[in-house]
Amino acid sequence: MELSENGQAFIDACAEARKAALSFSDPLIVHHYDADGLSSGAIVEAAFRAGFRKHRRRCVKRLDDAMVEELRNEKEVIFVDLGGGSPRVNELQDVLIIDHHQTSGVEKHQVNPLLYGIDGGDELSSSGTAALVFGSHYDLGVVGAVGDMQYPLVGMNRHMMKLGVDAGEVEVREELRMFGRYSRPLANFLAYSDDPYVPGISYSEENAQKFFDDIGIELREGNGWKTYSSLSEAEKKRLVSALAGLLVDRGMPWAAEKLVGEVYLMKKRMSASETYDASEFSTLLNACGRHGRPEVGVAVCLGEKGAEAEASRLLTYHKTKIREGIMFARSSLVDFGPFMFLDARGVIADSIIGIVCGMAGGSARKPVIGIAESESGIKVSSRGTREAVDAGLNLGEVMHAGVAKVGGVGGGHRIAAGANIPSEGLNGFLAEISQKIRQMP
Repeated sequence: MELSENGQAFIDACAEARKAALSFSDPLIVHHYDADGLSSGAIVEAAFRAGFRKHRRRCVKRLDDAMVEELRNEKEVIFVDLGGGSPRVNELQDVLIIDHHQTSGVEKHQVNPLLYGIDGGDELSSSGTAALVFGSHYDLGVVGAVGDMQYPLVGMNRHMMKLGVDAGEVEVREELRMFGRYSRPLANFLAYSDDPYVPGISYSEENAQKFFDDIGIELREGNGWKTYSSLSEAEKKRLVSALAGLLVDRGMPWAAEKLVGEVYLMKKRMSASETYDASEFSTLLNACGRHGRPEVGVAVCLGEKGAEAEASRLLTYHKTKIREGIMFARSSLVDFGPFMFLDARGVIADSIIGIVCGMAGGSARKPVIGIAESESGIKVSSRGTREAVDAGLNLGEVMHAGVAKVGGVGGGHRIAAGANIPSEGLNGFLAEISQKIRQMP
């Protein structure tokens, strides 16, 4: 695709950032712990490994005042999926920032699509930015984008993805988008794919098996279990049609419309692996980062032996906790007027509250704001809808307004953002964000 003037200027900035990164003698790579953070951190580490360059790497949950103080004595720091929203990085020594979050007041060298009129919430993630900076691992750029809810891939993401296609790293298909198409037996695939939630089937293998019996699709082939990817085209169409009909009958036409769409396959990964499909890969990385094992996620990205088996065990635990969280949220969401509110303190971990908010919101036309306990007080996560964002919602600004009122740190994107606030500031925070949301179109 032909790049706009802004797009070309951004690509030129990526080239300058690469020179800056590789001029460092022994940088500390500091990255976030979600799928985009792990994949982008892995891209930067891979670039340093390829050149046999000295480096160190550290994964963090947030870049708050305490973390800035810990980094004060570092001579060289490369922030990835962090830093753009933290003016205190100006106090550090040599810094390069590879980010896509809303940014203000940062004077250090930063490559960020938002600085070039490219929407970092929809059009490019940090992993995509890192892939363009170092000219490699576009497949991980796609994984990070999908993990950051940037679907379908548009704008600079699409440019990055096409570079991955040309490099033989990525394949694009039009398919059913549910989790586990390549890696899970049919009944297991349908029962434990909860995006979308299928009433009467999700979380029940017995009901999933009956569903396949009713539509005439065998679960076994020879001595093995069938997967969705092993079905004939006629069987795939029958399954999609039956699922769409069920969702419409249950009053979920929006979910039926999103069943089929673009999927992104990682051509250098095994087809039976949970790293073959970008959506599954991103969930696997989230399982590692959000349950205290980010090093496993980075190792999977870098293809290290044995890492994927450990990540798969973490994924099983992750899906269980997400499922429990969603069940709690479905009975606990409260309408606070301008937003839906979920108080999950003591129930849902701060590391997955954002995921639960995104999945539990369902058909909600309002943003979902959830809170969980954290070591620094209260973790706030917010998720909006594409329609609300198009109408003027900006949750990154909402979180900034809230922390400006009560203290803490916050920010993010228009459609998804978060904050960490002191426990005693909760009521003031909620009042402030309520007013801010009401002021938006």
